[in-house]
Amino acid sequence: MRSLIDILDLDTGEIDALVKTALDIISHPDTYADVCRRKKLATLFFEPSTRTRMSFEAAMYELGGHVISMTDGASSSASKGESVADTAKIVSCYADIIAMRHPKEGAALVAAKNATVPVVNAGDGGHCHPTQTLADLLTIWRGFGRFSNLTVGLCGDLKFGRTVHSLIGALSRYQGIKFILISPEELRLPGYVRGDVLDKCGIPYTETKSLEDALPELDILYMTRVQRERFFNEEDYVRLKDSYVLTPEKLAGAKGDMAVLHPLPRVNEISVSVDRDPRAKYFEQAANGKYMRMALIMMLLGLTV
Repeated sequence: MRSLIDILDLDTGEIDALVKTALDIISHPDTYADVCRRKKLATLFFEPSTRTRMSFEAAMYELGGHVISMTDGASSSASKGESVADTAKIVSCYADIIAMRHPKEGAALVAAKNATVPVVNAGDGGHCHPTQTLADLLTIWRGFGRFSNLTVGLCGDLKFGRTVHSLIGALSRYQGIKFILISPEELRLPGYVRGDVLDKCGIPYTETKSLEDALPELDILYMTRVQRERFFNEEDYVRLKDSYVLTPEKLAGAKGDMAVLHPLPRVNEISVSVDRDPRAKYFEQAANGKYMRMALIMMLLGLTV
């Protein structure tokens, strides 16, 4: 039995295989309509979610499976003090695979160690979000046909942005990757990500506070929102929340084929007028999440067509 807690749990060959399966699902959806017949996915979401939870559930339904869902920790036995470990053991009795989101870093790993079915980390605090990274990677592949030789700008909340941490880990294993880290001082990429991933792998990167200066170099711009729920101080959130706002005027300085990604939800960091720009890929990115989660569910359950 295998779980997915961190994107680094997948090697590059496995990522390539998931991309290949996802592309085949897009081309031949009917072929996959009964792959998960009589299989059940449990979605355990202790934090709010729209895209991640619904795309997991849509993925399982489109594979012919069923979903049992817990979407509010306050209505579960966790509100009575039940541990993550015990929850994982119990839910394993009812489901064939679990997707879990939790506000505490490491919660998904605890669940995986105690469950008797595969566990997928659907986001654990500010740590990582591997299936969002799979959506990101499919979007990049569909746009560029490669994961190598790309300059990637990561903009906004790099400190708490678990999607950023996971994407850096994934792309750092490919050749010719360069990162430009765009953030205010207070939201810089954590030192452990810089040291344990970028420096350790010899990945070139620069840090800047200026989005406008970075834009002309970028193949990919990965925008993020400043996450109110990660702040302990409301004053700090209000001061930093509008640090970066992408507009059509700013995009004029970017490459014509640059891709704008965002894990969503957005607040103010991308103007809605950018949505009409062909470089805006964030809604396609959300759709790609379903296809990659379909491929992942099949892989973890050992199912093929």
